[in-house]
Amino acid sequence: MQTRISGAAREVVIGDGQPTVLIGEGINPSGRKTLTAQLKAGSMELVRKLAMAQVQAGADVVDVNVGIAGGDQVALLPRAVLAVTETVDVPLCLDSDNPAALEAALKVYRGKPLVNSVSGRERSLQEVLPLVKEYGAAVIGLTMDDSGIPQCSEGRGAIARKIVERAELLGIPREDIVIDCAAMSVGTDVRSGLAAIEAIGRIKAELGVNMTLGTSNISFGLPDRNVLNTAFLAIAIAAGVTCPIVDIERVRPIVLAADLVLGRDNYAMRYIKAYRQRQKADVQ
Repeated sequence: MQTRISGAAREVVIGDGQPTVLIGEGINPSGRKTLTAQLKAGSMELVRKLAMAQVQAGADVVDVNVGIAGGDQVALLPRAVLAVTETVDVPLCLDSDNPAALEAALKVYRGKPLVNSVSGRERSLQEVLPLVKEYGAAVIGLTMDDSGIPQCSEGRGAIARKIVERAELLGIPREDIVIDCAAMSVGTDVRSGLAAIEAIGRIKAELGVNMTLGTSNISFGLPDRNVLNTAFLAIAIAAGVTCPIVDIERVRPIVLAADLVLGRDNYAMRYIKAYRQRQKADVQ
């Protein structure tokens, strides 16, 4: 199954057996004081710089999140989207829990974006899915409902089925739905990583959809987080994740290595090219 998204000048195809598509998470003000301050001031200078840096580091898609305390996302998100699309030509992932902000961004977007996200909550299904249909976008379905995130793979699978069924009832094709199994910290529940991996396999086998994942939650509250994040990411890719949301500069070499081991990089060309680029950068 192939999920096709696009910017004004570039299309990205997400699918099994193809190179893993990397969604850059850098434009997110959570825990980032400088970005938060600039967004509060209405400046898009750092947003542009972060977008360019991620694409130069290998991002295939850029996630755009401008959620700040007291901020007007309805005004900020479309401005950020325009700033990023003027800077880079990759597709964007429009990241907001505010349906009005999503619609404002969809109105100005040129191409077919990925909307992040709809959940199994009834209000989310009613407010977000019609926007996805109206604007011809693709959407991330988060396996969370009014009761929270199920601990078991069966519960997450049930929410994924609900999202897919409701989307298809509106005429949204299954290939335009990407499921996120919502990883949680192994620091509080040692089986949480395994539960997410099992859910990914279950949903992939049952629904055939493409899968995303934000891997950084797995290490929350623990030391040396990057080691845990990259180990989990490689396992998740093998389990069926096709377009993770990641810190590009930290994880891209691991993803390229995983793709090579999984037979997605003929003659190791992508892996070797990236290695040579890193070596050249180190010399400079």
